[in-house]
Amino acid sequence: MKTIGLLSDTHGHLDDKFFDFFAPCDMIWHAGDIGSLALADRIAAFKPLKAVYGNMDDQKTRLVYPLEQRFEVEGADVYMTHIGGYPGNYSPAAKAVLNNHPPKIFVCGHSHILRIIYDKKYGCLAMNPGAAGMSG
Repeated sequence: MKTIGLLSDTHGHLDDKFFDFFAPCDMIWHAGDIGSLALADRIAAFKPLKAVYGNMDDQKTRLVYPLEQRFEVEGADVYMTHIGGYPGNYSPAAKAVLNNHPPKIFVCGHSHILRIIYDKKYGCLAMNPGAAGMSG
């Protein structure tokens, strides 16, 4: 079973403790507002990285990372975007994805509020890791 490190909203800052804490992880998922391509490159050099850009990310980051990603990990369908909302209050774009083809795992950032909620309506686990950076 893979171990996933989940974070969001680093806004260009990542404490060095991150690397110790996420050392056991097989891969890292970043749900946007990375803050710089240099920071994304640093994470990607450490562990395989799946990431999306957020509303605060610059054009360089947006050229490398998409607005949303859909991928599979160990048979679980994952949808990740930055501005997604949460069960009962999804963004219009996220709601369209969920209504059309709900994933098993829904990941977003943006709110800076840690939330992990099982959405019975869509049969998916909605996760927002909160903010990992120092500002924003």
